[in-house]
Amino acid sequence: MSELKIGEISKPRFEFRTFGQDFTEAAQRMARLSVPIPEKVWHRESDEIYIMSRTNDLNNTKIRDGKMDVKCYVQTIDGLEQWDPKLKAEFPISAAQLIEEIFPAFMVEQPDLDKEEYTFDEFIAIIDAHPDLQAVKIHKERFGYMVNNTICEVANVLVNGARIVSINSESTELEDIQQTVKDVKLEGVENINYLQAIKRVIGMKNLPLAN
Repeated sequence: MSELKIGEISKPRFEFRTFGQDFTEAAQRMARLSVPIPEKVWHRESDEIYIMSRTNDLNNTKIRDGKMDVKCYVQTIDGLEQWDPKLKAEFPISAAQLIEEIFPAFMVEQPDLDKEEYTFDEFIAIIDAHPDLQAVKIHKERFGYMVNNTICEVANVLVNGARIVSINSESTELEDIQQTVKDVKLEGVENINYLQAIKRVIGMKNLPLAN
């Protein structure tokens, strides 16, 4: 088994993640159980935009630092979801890539595109005008850990300014995640990915968070 390294890309990982208002006990346990990790991932902050689609729960699209990243859902095993990086793109993005890759990932009707390429602002304008799509501003404050050779984090997340908390464990090895969930006392807590959490907060899905 190859050892996972925080911040590095590996083969598709499984993950347990959940969202709510308070995971204080689990976060404290995660911090105490963690092995030492590189200082660069102790604390990170970022501003991102997630593109939410009413008709898609299989492709996770976010924009950070002018770059678009799409992860696709692969499968669920023992309640843990596996996601695989699908594509990366930089602005300006060609109309061809929007037509062939980006909008198919949203699973919505294609908009009319009359230019050869689109800047970030032009792309967001297309999203804002589409009845089934919504751009959501996300701010993340993330604290990194590593427990049982799984990449873990606790994050304070602002969804269009609404504050929620996330905690997660991810790895290529199911058993390591399951042990971590048990060790930090999150057994029985709903596994909620970013797509689902954001949809619940903005009212696109009528379900609560984990707490």
